[in-house]
Amino acid sequence: MRSSAEEERISCDRRNSRTYILETNAYPREHEQLKELREATVQKYQYYYRGLMNVPADEGQLISMILKLMNAKKTIEIGVFTGYSLLTTALALPDDSKIIAIDPDKEAYETGQPFMKKAGVDHKIKFIHSDAFSVLDNLIANVEVEKAFDFAFVDANKEDYIKCHEILLKLAKVGGVIGYDNTLWSGAVALSEDDEMAEYLRVGRGHLRELNSFPASDPRVECCLISVGDGLTLCRRLY
Repeated sequence: MRSSAEEERISCDRRNSRTYILETNAYPREHEQLKELREATVQKYQYYYRGLMNVPADEGQLISMILKLMNAKKTIEIGVFTGYSLLTTALALPDDSKIIAIDPDKEAYETGQPFMKKAGVDHKIKFIHSDAFSVLDNLIANVEVEKAFDFAFVDANKEDYIKCHEILLKLAKVGGVIGYDNTLWSGAVALSEDDEMAEYLRVGRGHLRELNSFPASDPRVECCLISVGDGLTLCRRLY
């Protein structure tokens, strides 16, 4: 077992590494409107932002590269907040691409919307002010869009991740990718139930541990859990 001094040193090393990644690689290559959106989000939602509500710049870089490598053209995003990942996606996709973005918080989306317009990519985005499941159920019922999505990104209520997984597997193409955000949950998924942690971490911890274990044994997908941002679990549909 590590001593408290060792744990603090490891935590400090991780913070230093993260700062280095952002300042050396991610921020210098960050699109101007992404930077403006990030700064506007921090200004308006200082407490809630903290890297949990929007993806950080290095995770955005990874998502952008994945989308380009896939030649993705049709995506869906569940949980938008102010739209950093949404704008990242829109910037990465070709001009004739389509993104369905779903969130019940229209005010937060409207905070980021001017930056999407300024970047000239708002025509790719169809924002739906709604809870996720009523929209997903309608998509399932529409045979024209079934199995149509190249990429799905989920950054919503953690207790809904497994339910989202089952529905999105019906909507994703074979070879399509589903990404789940915050799956390391500030490291709480690696802690035991008896360890000290903030209450909000304890609430989400069990749902994310379930999500991380589920695709690992799901024969319909191949998956990986990446230590970027607050954790990103990617699932590629096999059949």
